[in-house]
Amino acid sequence: MVKVVLLVQNTSTSRIKYGHIPVKIIGIPGFWSEHANSAELAIGRGKSVPDNTSRSLNGLKILVVDDSKTIRRTAETLLSKEGCQVFTAIDGFDALSKVADHQPDLIFVDIMMPRLDGYQTCSLIKHNKIYKKIPVIMLSSKDGLFDRARGRIVGSEQYLTKPFTKDELLGAISNQIN
Repeated sequence: MVKVVLLVQNTSTSRIKYGHIPVKIIGIPGFWSEHANSAELAIGRGKSVPDNTSRSLNGLKILVVDDSKTIRRTAETLLSKEGCQVFTAIDGFDALSKVADHQPDLIFVDIMMPRLDGYQTCSLIKHNKIYKKIPVIMLSSKDGLFDRARGRIVGSEQYLTKPFTKDELLGAISNQIN
């Protein structure tokens, strides 16, 4: 049984396994250029970045999970200036503790982390009855189709490539809270 279907711009169709998940890759010539917006949404790229948010970010609780101190500080600084209450975690285990303690409105999770990676962290959050409705945005320096697809498979709402700009960060939040 195929659980994930990826649409790509070529002429071949094949089946692969991504971990234990069967994936069917369907090649459709010209698909990507003709259906770019819906295809990007399907793999988690999300909507376009709005110029202004219709909901204030004031008081929004955001958890930033990344093993890079620079990324954590950058995101914390940018989001704090917008009125967000920001919590940070250095890895997946730390993140799970912070989720339970603070019940954030939105979570940014880096994919590549020691001990418990972002995919595993997202999956654990999304399989918990209490926390599964919290939007999770994956952060990664990788911008590959399979990385995006795997993020969607574990339940993330969006995927943001590092390094990100202030507008991309705020746009990702706006996409999830509006």
